[in-house]
Amino acid sequence: MLLRRIITCPHSKRMLCSSSFPSISNCDFTSAIHELNKEMESVFGEPPGGGLASSASNVHVNNESKMMMSQKIDENSFELTHTGHSGEAQMVDVSPKESTKRTAIAGCKVLLGKKVFNLVSANQMAKGDVLTVAKIAGISAAKQTSSLIPLCHNINLTHVQVDLKLNHDDFSVMIEGEAATTGRTGVEMEAMTAVSVAGLTVYDMCKAASKDIVITDIRLKHKSGGKSGDWSWNQ
Repeated sequence: MLLRRIITCPHSKRMLCSSSFPSISNCDFTSAIHELNKEMESVFGEPPGGGLASSASNVHVNNESKMMMSQKIDENSFELTHTGHSGEAQMVDVSPKESTKRTAIAGCKVLLGKKVFNLVSANQMAKGDVLTVAKIAGISAAKQTSSLIPLCHNINLTHVQVDLKLNHDDFSVMIEGEAATTGRTGVEMEAMTAVSVAGLTVYDMCKAASKDIVITDIRLKHKSGGKSGDWSWNQ
């Protein structure tokens, strides 16, 4: 019997994993565990709870899980370009890259609440035309991105557009910003800086009427050009 072979072995636990099961497959290993469980039940009158057999089976399953997880991590590995070999911050050298036309579109939402929304819609805020001032602020911010974000390149922008629309469904301002250039690096940060500062400007223009205003959903919506090609949100 399998149990007798293991018991008579001077190093039973080690032999269970080596000489008792030499070069066994997953199926053979499971069969051996099942046989050992049956023999232990016939001797002791009940199947083992957390004994040697179940422990060996658990170790086998856990090892397989770890191997699968390790392979998954390796497949999804990537590098951060703004850090050096020792982890220090660095500005990326874009000189080897090809100069191409690059565009980026970003979005942002500012939740005003009904009272403030009505004031903005009627252009009755004390500071003036909220949407126009925020539009200009967003365009100006896009051109200052490299001054605000330390490791961004100073890009020669060929186009910046910021649009703000009132959304009556949730009493919000929907902001969209677009930036474009022909160069060696993308303009995603310029587009997102534009909508972020436009959103902050809406808050500044309206904060006297309410402190409950929320700036949310700042995200890149689309980019094109460069080595990675086209990309769109949720596609």
